Amino acid sequence: MFVTLNDRVFLNTNRITRVKIDEVQDGIRIRFYEGAVQVAKSNKFATVEDATKWIKENMK
Repeated sequence: MFVTLNDRVFLNTNRITRVKIDEVQDGIRIRFYEGAVQVAKSNKFATVEDATKWIKENMK
């Protein structure tokens, strides 16, 4: 199954092994991993709750 990350990126959820919500200097981002390798990161979110809500809505 594919999930739309933004207008140019689609993630294959069958290959994602880990999702991490990360607080960085410019905001909060969701990082997607295949094993130990980061394969994508999301746009910025204002709060951790917003990022968690996005994960729950889009990663089924």
